Amino acid sequence: MTPFEEKYKAAFITFHADYDAGALEAKPLAPSLALQTRSSTSEEGYAWLAQSSGLREWLGDRQFHALTLSGFTIKNKDFEHTITVSRNDIEDDKIGVLSGAFKMMGYDAASHPDSLLFDLISRGTVEKCYDGRAFFSANHAAPTPGNKTATASNVDLANADDTPTWYLLDTTKAIKPFILQTRKDYTFTALDKEGDAPVFMKGENVYGVTGRLNAGFGLWQLAYASSQPLTADNLAAADASMMGLKAPTGKPLGIAANILLVAPSQKSNALKLLNLDTSEYKGAFELIVCPWL
Repeated sequence: MTPFEEKYKAAFITFHADYDAGALEAKPLAPSLALQTRSSTSEEGYAWLAQSSGLREWLGDRQFHALTLSGFTIKNKDFEHTITVSRNDIEDDKIGVLSGAFKMMGYDAASHPDSLLFDLISRGTVEKCYDGRAFFSANHAAPTPGNKTATASNVDLANADDTPTWYLLDTTKAIKPFILQTRKDYTFTALDKEGDAPVFMKGENVYGVTGRLNAGFGLWQLAYASSQPLTADNLAAADASMMGLKAPTGKPLGIAANILLVAPSQKSNALKLLNLDTSEYKGAFELIVCPWL
């Protein structure tokens, strides 16, 4: 191995370490809000019970509840970020000044699921979920005893075209309100050999990260969105609406919101509701202020 080849190899090791260090600095929110699944093909179909009926006393024959795909799939997408570095800079020992760019690459890759998830949430009033309706909708189908169908809502918009600015979520269940589906983990690679096209044509090493994944909706029953002012009364109404949802048997689904997710514009109101000694909601929910919303 020539001295220059040793420098190229050392550069890759250094840049990879910088990438890893940046990834470790990220504190993504998506893993705590979404069900994480592994994908084995280009897209995955998800079968949900419209609403879980839970266990019943076994009297007579078993009662069967069919899982249906309902055309609900999440298609994986490819994502990349690429950096070129002049081989002259590597040969001239300028690796140190490039450290920040690779740390940022790692940070961006580790934070990227948040970008996917919160973009999805912001489109929740128009993007459809498993029941064919918008994820945040006032007209979700809600089966009732006797095979009758009513409607249920998980949204409260001051105006029809509003974008919600705060959300209540129940992330304590086995299924979550959202899904983070991964086909291929984020991977750091390089084109830095003599025979590689960028090296031959431009005298540049190429470093990049790729990933294949996507975010999708889980159970609408576990999320509530509002564009109403974040007041104690409106928060109570949203909380009560979630807790009031029932299974087809008429029994409560047992939903209990544990997270209050807010856009930056609602941060002040949220802090008052959850921290003031005089607030009935002091400490009632974990607060997440999301700059992506």
